[in-house]
Amino acid sequence: MKTRTLVTLFLSTVIALPAFAQQANSGSGTQPAASASQTTPASPGVTASGGAPLETTRGDFWDGEEPGFGALVLHPFASKGYVQRQTAPIRDRVNELEQISASHSNTSKEIDARTQQGVQLASKKTDEAGQHALEASSKSQMAQQAASAVNTRLPRAETVVGNIDQYKAGAQTVLHFRPGQTVLSKDAKQALDEMATALKDQRGYVIEVHSFSSGHGQAAIAASRRMADSVVRYLVLNHEFPAYRIYAVPMGNAPVAGAVGTGAKHTSGSRVEISVLKNGVDQLASTSSSGASTSPK
Repeated sequence: MKTRTLVTLFLSTVIALPAFAQQANSGSGTQPAASASQTTPASPGVTASGGAPLETTRGDFWDGEEPGFGALVLHPFASKGYVQRQTAPIRDRVNELEQISASHSNTSKEIDARTQQGVQLASKKTDEAGQHALEASSKSQMAQQAASAVNTRLPRAETVVGNIDQYKAGAQTVLHFRPGQTVLSKDAKQALDEMATALKDQRGYVIEVHSFSSGHGQAAIAASRRMADSVVRYLVLNHEFPAYRIYAVPMGNAPVAGAVGTGAKHTSGSRVEISVLKNGVDQLASTSSSGASTSPK
């Protein structure tokens, strides 16, 4: 009878223990305040996320080397709320770390994008600099070629320019007049036409008109001036010679140098001597044109 009673009490105790553990865990809602008073900060300062470091809870049933029998019996019956309260700080900190990781990933992508843009811009600037260098090199070569051509033509041009005021006698035409005649004859006009045709499109020349008349003193000078004026007028009006190219010198009855040893003698008869004097302008023009045809473009 006593044995049956002891067995019954043991079974009742075993059945009552889970209920008692459930009630103890349900009443643990008041434990956070007590446990909060028993917690101490793990480390000073703040974490990388800017929040306070996690705190460790003292008095857990696992503290110590030999947990109590009551803790071992009651711990398996921990409620869901208890587990959530214990894991909530850890979840918050994990979320903060995920946000920080995402922010760092976005920042890294932006830095990579900016770096690529900088590299592309630097490459573009390098290509442009290379093109400018090639253009500068090409222009430098052209300038050197032009300088070489100028150096080749310069001595010749200096020679021509130095002799630009040195006129050389060319073709000469003589017109004869009867005594007292100042008007051009048909033969005289024909001779002037031939001379004008030969000088067409030429440059660097002047025409000297020396007129001589028989007679004495001022009368001979006036007659020779009228003959020279008739020649100049014909060349200007009929052949459009520039007046600045013609120099008329009435000589009158001036003595003319004769052969050696014979001395000078006065003019016999009336005549006009027309001389064409040329310098090196045509030669300079041909030099410039040949140089321009061989110069680089």
